[in-house]
Amino acid sequence: MRFAELSLFGVLVAPIVPMMLAAWAVTIALRWAAARHGLLRHVWHPALFVFAVYVLLLSAIVLLTAHGVPDALP
Repeated sequence: MRFAELSLFGVLVAPIVPMMLAAWAVTIALRWAAARHGLLRHVWHPALFVFAVYVLLLSAIVLLTAHGVPDALP
């Protein structure tokens, strides 16, 4: 799949921007849930851990967008 720019009120937006916003929203929700259940206490560096989760989510979103979700596993 080829990524193309999005036109937002005449301003061209890179295709990575919506993916970054989606990853950010999921990261915020996961961070809230982890903090609520006290899971961040068990992490050596919480900010670094949250950043790593964000990078993992962003890479997963980019890969799923580029290759699509398979219908069924073989």
